[in-house]
Amino acid sequence: MTVSADVQAYVARQPRLHWRRVMLRGLIRSLGFKVIWDVNITGTENIPAGGPTIIMMNHISMIDPVLCMGAVTNRFVIPMTKIENMNHPIIGPFVRWWGAYTINRGEIDRKAITNSIELIKHGQLILIAPEGHRHPEGLGESKDGLAFIATKADAVIVPTAISGAVGWNKKLFRFQRPHININFGRPFKFKTDGSRVPREALAAMSHEAMYQLAITVKDETKRGFYNDLSKATTEYLDFVKV
Repeated sequence: MTVSADVQAYVARQPRLHWRRVMLRGLIRSLGFKVIWDVNITGTENIPAGGPTIIMMNHISMIDPVLCMGAVTNRFVIPMTKIENMNHPIIGPFVRWWGAYTINRGEIDRKAITNSIELIKHGQLILIAPEGHRHPEGLGESKDGLAFIATKADAVIVPTAISGAVGWNKKLFRFQRPHININFGRPFKFKTDGSRVPREALAAMSHEAMYQLAITVKDETKRGFYNDLSKATTEYLDFVKV
């Protein structure tokens, strides 16, 4: 895979973003977690302190990435965000200051894929929502992008379930503080030998990973497409100790 100069520069820039991220994470945890939302976090012991890692997140609201960025404190979460967010009046300045990278949804964005792989190979922790867009009603069927990236970069995957964030802004207008849960599940890697993974195997890997995410979703009514856990298999998964 050819790595462009832009991608190389972005990866090399990560250490220089340290203090920005320290300040913004502090803002999320102080203002966000203690004033705006009532956040309960479980399973942080499942997050590796270093090395190639992916946070595999269900996506139910606009604030999900921000919640993960605040919840992980042993390292920094680097989110992939849709390119439209860069021009959003509220989200745009935040994601630019943090140093997020963009993806063009609805197409195969090779730069976003390369960014993801190179960040992971350099020991970073990135955030991916494998469904591709929000599914507030419950988990939707996964795309294969996460499995492709994870196998290319030999990443540890941490399934991460968020609940209670749907309609958070409406609750605030009613002077209610939304109660939000963030649960980090059992980490795993895909079994690979370094060779190219066939498309059929990528699809099977994606579904096995999504069932692990479904297990991490504590509300059984929000497991959606993956609600039948009896169908969960682990043929392509290696669970890891942190």
